[in-house]
Amino acid sequence: MANALLSVQIIPKTQNNDDVIPYVDEAIKVIDESGVKYQVNPLETTMEGELTELLAIVEKMNEKMVEVGCPSVMSQIKIVYNPKGASMDALTEKYKS
Repeated sequence: MANALLSVQIIPKTQNNDDVIPYVDEAIKVIDESGVKYQVNPLETTMEGELTELLAIVEKMNEKMVEVGCPSVMSQIKIVYNPKGASMDALTEKYKS
């Protein structure tokens, strides 16, 4: 069972003030390839898994931004950690109709 939720907003600095969406798409691809459960939202993406694994994914996302040509990147993250278990569904089920 997952013990953490991690929401990340990745803000890449681009070479020529390019549109950041293609870069954000590359960052989301890193999450997708990791195999963790995730949900893309308008301003951030939330992942569910083991905390150490999720933090490693954020590191890979930052490295990917540099790899695709960004001179730097800012990542804003929020974490819910519960050793007994954490899930997106448990936090949002009362809002689903």
